[in-house]
Amino acid sequence: MQVILLDKIHHLGNLGDIVKVKDGYARNYLIPQGQARRATADAIKEFEARRAELEKAAAERLAAAQTLSEKIHGTSVTIKQKAGVDGRLFGSVTNYDITAALHEQGFADVHKSQIRMPNGPLKAIGEYDVVVALHADTTSDLKVIIVAETD
Repeated sequence: MQVILLDKIHHLGNLGDIVKVKDGYARNYLIPQGQARRATADAIKEFEARRAELEKAAAERLAAAQTLSEKIHGTSVTIKQKAGVDGRLFGSVTNYDITAALHEQGFADVHKSQIRMPNGPLKAIGEYDVVVALHADTTSDLKVIIVAETD
């Protein structure tokens, strides 16, 4: 299915690009999320009429993401988890736990889907570097410190 992108999407295209994607991806994700529309002649005409408005909104979202990225950069969060004697956790630290720790520090605009953990959940005590992808063009480094919980 051909869709016209209403926002920049990582690994897919920029605002206004007409791209061919799988039908399910378009119907179940892109269109309901408001990130794309079917690329019909009417939709393309409507998009061209609204292009300046959409570009302005995209620029505002990028500026907000860059501002938040600057605040997060260099920040560290400490998470307490139960751990064994050897330093392995009973369970793991996931992007949900990191998001909850960020919310406690006042970063309420960060969602768990924006936390990038390429090696999967963290399963041992220590310091880890995690990437927070706030926008397709903006990422920020975050230090996660996992300590053993004492009773």
